[in-house]
Amino acid sequence: MKKKRSFIITVMLAVTGMGMGIISGYSYNQEELTWPEVMRDIRNKYPDIKQLRTEELHSWLSNPQKKSVFLIDARAKEEFQISHIPEANNIPYRNKDPLKYLTNIKPDNPIVIYCSVGYRSSILARKLQALGFKAVYNLEGSIFKWANEGRPLVQGKTTVHKVHPYNAHWGSLLQRKYH
Repeated sequence: MKKKRSFIITVMLAVTGMGMGIISGYSYNQEELTWPEVMRDIRNKYPDIKQLRTEELHSWLSNPQKKSVFLIDARAKEEFQISHIPEANNIPYRNKDPLKYLTNIKPDNPIVIYCSVGYRSSILARKLQALGFKAVYNLEGSIFKWANEGRPLVQGKTTVHKVHPYNAHWGSLLQRKYH
């Protein structure tokens, strides 16, 4: 009985892990993730999405002369509540009507979207492009890379140094001190 229960649990965990890989869009079947492989996979899966480096976004947000950027956090509400990039708006990537959050945004206004590593934000970026927005960018490496570089994070108006790690698999790309 114990062997059967152990086998069933093992199978369920394996199926759950494969399902998360399919949902996220990640195609590699490997134990250890690396940033170069993940970023290459995102670029290959979403070649129509412009990528913006974290240092470019930081420069944009720090420059008062730069046209204002509308920043979107595409993660789930629970992840956003742990921390987010200052001034980000939470619009989960599965939202059926993202347009209701963008009523005051002109089609040529720069929009930068991020999630944990870049898959969910790329999905939302594609949706926004299909709705006619022209200057849509995915933040390459998303909030994990942003945090790993020591860039500012907030929870509401309070500065924090933690990020929701999504899960153990994807969280391996986030430095432990930010978990």
